Amino acid sequence: MEAPLYPEFPPDSSTPCGGQPAFWVGPRHLAGDDGRLYDVVADTLVGLGWKSLTIVRGRHERDEAPEDRQVLRSTVLHISPDALRWAQWNLADEPFHLGDLPIAWQISARADTSSPLASWSSYFTPDVPGEAVTDFLLALDARDEPTVPLAGPESVLDAVAAHGWLRDIDQPQAAATDPTFTSHISLGEVPPLIQDADPHALTAEDDETGPAGWQAWAEPALGAPCLWAASFAASVPHDLVAAFAASLSSTAPVLRRVLPEATQDRLLRAPAI
Repeated sequence: MEAPLYPEFPPDSSTPCGGQPAFWVGPRHLAGDDGRLYDVVADTLVGLGWKSLTIVRGRHERDEAPEDRQVLRSTVLHISPDALRWAQWNLADEPFHLGDLPIAWQISARADTSSPLASWSSYFTPDVPGEAVTDFLLALDARDEPTVPLAGPESVLDAVAAHGWLRDIDQPQAAATDPTFTSHISLGEVPPLIQDADPHALTAEDDETGPAGWQAWAEPALGAPCLWAASFAASVPHDLVAAFAASLSSTAPVLRRVLPEATQDRLLRAPAI
């Protein structure tokens, strides 16, 4: 178990001005999202020139004051300039769950604008480090053809192995874990409701295994609830998943004010001055 670099500065200590102190922390894959997953990703998308659209739905009763209106659904959709890729913030909506956690961001792409359907989608719950999601988006935005694979699955495992993660003994070509066996990435069966245009994903029988996709998650303790989870449909190009994996497993510290309760005792931290 890792110990704080500066134990005299607990993560919940207060600053003289009453605000939350900032820390440089690691490892990144256990550092959470700082409670800013929407802001970090949305700011990146704005910087890339993606347009945003907010959809709000609610119930308005006759003679009801505007301030009493009940909002039922609220979705923020960000669309790339070429309309081939988009990112949707779902947390304020009615999300489905991944690893018993609600989906926060859903990122999708299509081959051309003639089809309204996504060729693939990827999903990220709260507490996925925002740096990893933004690096995935930067790689996606840089692509001329967001649905064409440029590398094989080995690129994903090479990305995490370069940062010290260990290949699974039983599945060395399909899975890896961090040295503390807390965070994992694996190529295998895709959870239900993951959207993919591959017809094999739609036609697989109940007793058959459909196309394999990448899954990543952090489990602070054996049998404990997941800290975060991410899922990539089978058609997500491996090189994009590798960009996410490389950022997730990076040994570079990240700036945080809010530390996940489940992993506080596993984080190295130093006050940001």
